[in-house]
Order: sequence, then C-alpha cells, then structure tokens
Amino acid sequence: MGSTILVVDDHANTRALIKEYLTAHDYTVITASDGRQALVLADIDRPDLILLDVMMPNLDGLEFIRRYRKDHQVPIILLTAKIEERDKVIGLDLGADDYVTKPFGMQELLARVRAVLRRVETAQAASADKAVVFRLDDLEINTTTRIVTVGQRTVDLTPSEFELLATLLESPGRVFSRDQLLERLQGNAYDGVERTVDVHISNVRKKIDSDPGKPRYIETVFGVGYRCRPH
Repeated sequence: MGSTILVVDDHANTRALIKEYLTAHDYTVITASDGRQALVLADIDRPDLILLDVMMPNLDGLEFIRRYRKDHQVPIILLTAKIEERDKVIGLDLGADDYVTKPFGMQELLARVRAVLRRVETAQAASADKAVVFRLDDLEINTTTRIVTVGQRTVDLTPSEFELLATLLESPGRVFSRDQLLERLQGNAYDGVERTVDVHISNVRKKIDSDPGKPRYIETVFGVGYRCRPH
C-alpha cells in the first residue's frame, strides 16, 4: 500500500466514500469522526497526510490544527463548505496546506492528495542527493534537511510554506505571479485561488521576519506577485 491518509469528518458516509476511493488507489486510509479522535489516531498511526473537515462536534478542524501544528508538520488539506470562506483563510493561516470545497468530486480530491504528497516525496528523495542550501543575509534554507534558520533561530514551516520559500530563494530577484506559485504548490490540481498564496506568504513572513509589517526577505510586487529580495 502507499501513503497513509487520515480522513477526519463527522459524516460517516463521507468518511466511507473517501476511504473506499483512496483505498482503491493504493492508499492506506484511517478515519476519525472528530478532532479529538483524530489527535489520538494521528499520534498512533503517524499519517503522511490529513484530510480534515472544518465543522465537527467535540473538537472542530480549526482547533485540531492549532493543537496538532504545535508538534507536527504533516500536510493538511481542509474539506470545507463554500460558505466557510473565513474558515478557509483561518485554516490556511493556522498551517493547513490546501483546501477542497464541498461538494467535491473524488477525482479532484485525488489530484490534490497526489499534488501534496508529491511535494513531500520530492523533498525526501532530495535527501539522498547533495545538500542544496539557499541563503539571504542571515536567512538559510537547506532543501535536504528541510531546516530553515534565521540567525541562530530555527524556523518551523509547513510543507507548503517551505515550498514557497524555497522557490523564491532559489531565484532571487525573479518575480513570481500568484498563479505561478499556486501551480508550484498544486501542480495539475491548480484551481486559481490566489488568496491561498497570500496567506502562506503572510505566515512565512511572520515566522522569518522580526517585523512582518516590514518584510526583509520576501517583497510584494504589487499587481503581480512576490519575489525574494536580490542579494
């Protein structure tokens, strides 16, 4: 079997449908009906990816992320309703990597799952190669160890945040549009939701800048996108 995926949703039919489909595509699937159960299962089964509903009893998806992200950087894809636009932004801000809007097709969900896992697998494969390190002033990112430091301080980034920062640092001075950065994150699952990039960039700045309001490393190119400040 392939990667292990934890599906967290309070609707039994949704859990069963996703599990059946992903299992048929060679994934190992475990399920939880709420955030509390998910925290326990995630600690025991160590999933490679989490599909997380937002609205759930006992412990909702947003609170799950708040607690889980304290110690884990496993990628998370939110399962949200269209009317929950605010929850989507909050979820990304808390550390979710992507979201799929309900109702969604199984092929779309599979494409998103594959895109996120592909980024993780690519990073793991790179560990067998020579380390690639990008630097800008006191900011350093190692694409092999996936360690990010600012001075003597280690910075914890989610997989999506790491991918965006590495993309920008790899080509200092080059301007990337939001569409280009989204395509880098989502591949063939790209859906054009530019707000996703803005939230991820904001999160990265909060983590690497002493004053996120005056970013030192990632510049906004108004009307276009973002670039890493040239050396």
